[in-house]
Amino acid sequence: MYDTPVPPTGAQAVPDSRGLNLYRADPDLQRLAELYLPGGLASHLKPHLDRLGGLAGGELDELAGVADRNPPVLRPRTRRGEDAQSIDYHPAYRQLEQAAFGDYGLAALSHRPGVLGWNAPMPAAAKYVITYLFVQAEFGLCCPVSMTDSLIRTLRKFGSEELIARYLPALTSQDLDVLNQGAMFMTEQGAGSDVGATVVTASPKPDGTWTLSGEKWFCSNADAELAMVLARREGGEPGLKGVSLFLLPRTLPDGTANRYRIVRLKDKLGTKSMASGEISLEGATAWLVGDPAAGFKQMADMVNNSRLSNGVRAAGLMRRAATEALYIAHRREAFGKRLIEMPLMRRQLLKMIMPAEQGRSMMFQTAEALRRSDGGEKAAYPLLRILTPLIKFRACRDARKVTGDAMEVRGGCGYIEEWSDARLVRDAHLGSIWEGTSNIVALDVIRAAQREGSLPVLRAHVAGLCADSDAPDTLMPALDRAIALAEAAKGDVAQTRQAASALYHLTSAAALAWEARRLGAPHRLALARGVLAHRVLPHDPLAATPAEDPDLAPLLADPGAG
Repeated sequence: MYDTPVPPTGAQAVPDSRGLNLYRADPDLQRLAELYLPGGLASHLKPHLDRLGGLAGGELDELAGVADRNPPVLRPRTRRGEDAQSIDYHPAYRQLEQAAFGDYGLAALSHRPGVLGWNAPMPAAAKYVITYLFVQAEFGLCCPVSMTDSLIRTLRKFGSEELIARYLPALTSQDLDVLNQGAMFMTEQGAGSDVGATVVTASPKPDGTWTLSGEKWFCSNADAELAMVLARREGGEPGLKGVSLFLLPRTLPDGTANRYRIVRLKDKLGTKSMASGEISLEGATAWLVGDPAAGFKQMADMVNNSRLSNGVRAAGLMRRAATEALYIAHRREAFGKRLIEMPLMRRQLLKMIMPAEQGRSMMFQTAEALRRSDGGEKAAYPLLRILTPLIKFRACRDARKVTGDAMEVRGGCGYIEEWSDARLVRDAHLGSIWEGTSNIVALDVIRAAQREGSLPVLRAHVAGLCADSDAPDTLMPALDRAIALAEAAKGDVAQTRQAASALYHLTSAAALAWEARRLGAPHRLALARGVLAHRVLPHDPLAATPAEDPDLAPLLADPGAG
């Protein structure tokens, strides 16, 4: 069922990669997983990743296409007129849920042992390498997976022992009949990125619970069993200090439905398989989570975890797009040549692969910072706080261009919804909006510099990568200029995006150079040089294009050759 034959190698008018194993088609992923994961875990996960690679290029991809064309439907009442809301999902989406939440335990594997037969909770890099493969087939479902994982993290960090004991087992279950999925209800019509403008109210009740009233405007995974909600305490201070974090169950402990309803589902550009809706809170019961005056700070922990997941998903989308483009280029002929033989096509492919590889290296680097921070290493937290908005800001924007360019390689067929290209393009636009638009996230880079002292820590981290690599001598001087620009942006916010992009490019270049030495992979060092030359350092736009760096050739290999 999982080993759909790949079309034979040779010139094809309309190359079709259906059935391609996306893990085997990506040799660098295999080697990077071994580099960033503990040896025993890397070996243990290899057959699981191989199986997922086959599924992602075959059955899961087909299910994702079906779910995308058959979005969820809100049923506000039963046929007898009872006000009992439900959302109907296509069976294809349910099968995708089984794969993500059930078979691969993506929401649970960082929080308990036993997932995929491993005897301990797995580090972030393991979760993200599996997500990276899964998202190459299905993007929409990865939002509920990420929010469930992030809700668990926030609940364990700030919730009471009673709430943790009550809800953690179902949140981390791989049995879909037991599983409670998570969500985050934060956005209001007048309070998107400006959380201080939140107007949904929370009133205390004698039993220690709270009553929530008002409307949330954009709630993804709208029928999740549990949601983290921001609301303004009755009589609380104005601004952020008056906003608290609450845990909202869909079903109360006594089995009755909570007092809120889904007003309608959103008709979105992408992520159509997953239900996003408007929620009306009509005296809903909720539990306060953590310090009432630190609601936004606590929610920010969940948001930042979700932002990192957004960056991971953007990296995965870029890789899928690049794989499709490479597959086509090796099989399509025009004017008597294969596309891969044509200089302009090779240049276009490399311009897609470079940001895809930057995103992947930043994914692993940030995952490692998260592991160290969660392990109690104090210096790792300020590093994590700046790497997270950096990958969310830049990788998500790059994904929009890379997926669009890959669609162009397929030509007219790429614009047709029967192929994956159009879905990749539509889904890629989500990353730059959810959990903070590009401006907001770029500002968060500067906020990390101001509040956490992240810039010196980032410099030390990049210097360490350069010292253990053959990074170009121009990298560290350029980084110092980028840091100076980020410092200036504290007083002149107009410089924020420029500074964030520069920090991202230089950090990713250092990571690529470090990986090159560790893996004995000259093409990754060539990528580092390319990042500096094309995305950071001054160059003459009217100068002739340099010849293709021969060290980059492995990146243009046929993904279907194996």
